[in-house]
Amino acid sequence: MKRIVIVGAGQVGQSLAEALSGDGHNVTVIDTRADCLEAIASHLDIRTISGFGCHPGVLESAGAREAEVLIAVTDSDEVNMLACQVGSTLFGIGTKIARVRERSYHDNPGLFAPDAVPVDMLISPEAIVTSQIQRLLEHPGALQVLDFADGLVSLVGVRAYYGGPLVGHELRRISTDMPGIHTRVAAIFRRNRPIEPDGDTVVEAEDEVFFVAAKKNIRAVTSELRKLDKPYRRVLVGGGGNIGRRLAEALADRYEVRLIERDPQRAEYLAAELPPDTQVLTGDSADDRFLESCGIGDMDVFCAVTNDDQANIFSGMLAKRRGVRKVMALINRPGYVDLMEGGPIDVALSPQQATIGVLLARVREEGTATVHSLRRGAAEAIETIVSGDRRTSRVVDRRIDELRLPRGASIGAIVRDREVIVPHHDTVIRAGDHVILFLTERDRVKAVQRLFRPASRLF
Repeated sequence: MKRIVIVGAGQVGQSLAEALSGDGHNVTVIDTRADCLEAIASHLDIRTISGFGCHPGVLESAGAREAEVLIAVTDSDEVNMLACQVGSTLFGIGTKIARVRERSYHDNPGLFAPDAVPVDMLISPEAIVTSQIQRLLEHPGALQVLDFADGLVSLVGVRAYYGGPLVGHELRRISTDMPGIHTRVAAIFRRNRPIEPDGDTVVEAEDEVFFVAAKKNIRAVTSELRKLDKPYRRVLVGGGGNIGRRLAEALADRYEVRLIERDPQRAEYLAAELPPDTQVLTGDSADDRFLESCGIGDMDVFCAVTNDDQANIFSGMLAKRRGVRKVMALINRPGYVDLMEGGPIDVALSPQQATIGVLLARVREEGTATVHSLRRGAAEAIETIVSGDRRTSRVVDRRIDELRLPRGASIGAIVRDREVIVPHHDTVIRAGDHVILFLTERDRVKAVQRLFRPASRLF
């Protein structure tokens, strides 16, 4: 258990506090906004401090002298960086993590060093969401695409549709239909309830199916669950803020990109800065007539990424009504995500959940390489590196069917010497393996940590 100070009680800070306290860490949250602190205290048993998180006295009151980790996630880059500076200089906090959105800071990594601004890890929710959208565009039909083991393995979530080859059939049919391709269905969510899959499980239409496979085999496995969508070519981005700009830049070399920005001055700036083939349109992406004038009916994908949840939802609904094949909307409020996804909005993008996984992988004990938060934080996928030997470990040199995995946890893949192994019950785990686990219930994380933790060292 670690003592962790979080500076910032906004949506990211609240989600992070919930995840870390759920892991058993001692968490204190600092913010100036009483309503945000009250929202945290109302449902979490953690300490809250009112004040500026970069002030020495406030940090000391929050227990900074005993803290091992400081995570600054306010809306101000400068406050976050200063909090890390004070935490390091005055209190000697070992790990400092800062949310930094301004790209010019990221473009000058020399700023962040022990003898400069002592930030050990920079977090950019905008960059994480942009990467998430790129992966979804590369795999039409997917709801989530998550990478593990340096991109060798992917966990993909898709919704099974009527007409898919596997719908109405048992899962064991996958091996018959694709004899040369190895995959494992890690979990199925049916009407929002998890089902532990086995070979006898029959896939139903509308099931949300998560499968693990080598990255090169994703498209083949997806085709078993739903009719493959044609590759996307035309993308309309609603909103020219930090995410919209990043997204337009990242997509320009592979797609035909149009971007809508409401503010004329910002639109003029973007037109000068973005690649020349990117068309920048000035107007309101939540205006149906304006969307029609932008050629919305010809678009394959619409990404609503303004700072306004309601505008993103409304414009996404308009785009779907106009026939856009895939609609993604940036939604900050967790409650809105649950309401919207699976309806007119195909994918609800949550910057909080996208960021949480990156932070958890850094904060958790040694051995955790990657963490992805799934289904609005209810489920989780973990990549852990196995250490120890048969004497000190409860997993090394043991078959999978000998392990006492907690309920709802399954091993989806093992990467050994860069070879992807889709395991069976008799697969033996070796020291140094990268094991990818899927947990349908996040509260099983501590049990998994205990199982994989060698006796002589922490997980």
